[in-house]
Amino acid sequence: MATDRPRTTPVARVLRVCLHLLVAGLLGLAVVRALAGRDGDPVEVTAAVVAMAAVYAAGPLIGAVGRSRRAAALWLALLGVTWVGVLVATPDGVWVAFPLYFLELHLLGRRAGVAAVGLTAVAAIVAYSAHQHTLSVAPAIGPLLGAAFAVATVFGYQALYRESEERRRLIDELTAARADLATAHHAAGVLAERERLAREIHDTLAQGLTSIQLLLRAAQRALPERTEAAGEYVEQARQAAQDNLDEARRFVRALTPPALESDTLPVALERLCATTSVRSGLPVRLHVLGERVPLPVPHEVALLRIAQSALGNTVRHAGAGHAEVTLSFMAGEVALDVVDDGAGFDPEAVPTRTTGGGDGGGEGGYGLPSMRARARALGGSFAVESAPGEGTALAVLLPVPGEAGDAKEGPS
Repeated sequence: MATDRPRTTPVARVLRVCLHLLVAGLLGLAVVRALAGRDGDPVEVTAAVVAMAAVYAAGPLIGAVGRSRRAAALWLALLGVTWVGVLVATPDGVWVAFPLYFLELHLLGRRAGVAAVGLTAVAAIVAYSAHQHTLSVAPAIGPLLGAAFAVATVFGYQALYRESEERRRLIDELTAARADLATAHHAAGVLAERERLAREIHDTLAQGLTSIQLLLRAAQRALPERTEAAGEYVEQARQAAQDNLDEARRFVRALTPPALESDTLPVALERLCATTSVRSGLPVRLHVLGERVPLPVPHEVALLRIAQSALGNTVRHAGAGHAEVTLSFMAGEVALDVVDDGAGFDPEAVPTRTTGGGDGGGEGGYGLPSMRARARALGGSFAVESAPGEGTALAVLLPVPGEAGDAKEGPS
């Protein structure tokens, strides 16, 4: 088949079979009418019909006709010659022009097909007029209407086919784009979940394991002279390990932190300050300012995790004498400030990904970036001020929605 013709579809195959049957029926009708003595000599008509039928039947069997437009044109020319023989033998050959129109339009393309249809229509009109021994408008109406119908039908079908192919192409592109988008969303979700787990582990398990390590070192230094003090350190380390185990189990179940399951944020922060003071010996005080309002659970979780990370790093890196945690409720906002009088650091000199909080030092971990990411995820801001020898001040400001449907109320 020529390269610029549509591919064969089930509908096209059915139409092709119908076209073959139509040609066979019209040729057979011409022979029957000739044998009945209606039109033409039976022998001449039969011979012309057999010749045309043979040429027509050879077309589908010749593969080149379907692949090459030149081969198709040669076959149609030979078929046209045999059809002219049928026209000369009987006027009934005029009706065979109708299926020839479709063949020419299908095999020759637009311009050549329309030209061939015009020549076929003229030949049909002339032959029929010759048999009638008169030239008038009436014999021309049938071939011309048939030609117009064939052109409109074929061109309409081709236009619909092109439109359906374009729609199929667009659907394929849309399907591919949706698949790419789903892959990108999946990758983004994996990265976001990885980031979330990294923050959670840093702010809870890592801090807890550090506390356990410090407590066990203190117990080791107290032995063997101060066994009672060593026992207290070991008990605190055991409690810290239990707390971390609870956190780990909640990571698996993706639940609220244990400290917020039954208490409000101020109560959880009060407990955090007291625990930090007991386990590290660093005095930590909590101040709650403003009229307390219920906060959404994500806000409470973020502020508690930021406080845990900040105090953990203050204990490990600041060498501070004391620390202050301030929770401020304001109109439409909530603020958390963590201040210590430790060694301080240069925020500009801290690597992009570093453990921060009290002093931003550490093992190249996740402190300051983690806290900043938590604040920005809720539409808030994060700032840290520090200088060597001048301590550290960390501030987080989060907007509070008008209605906190998931928040918990209750005094500290």
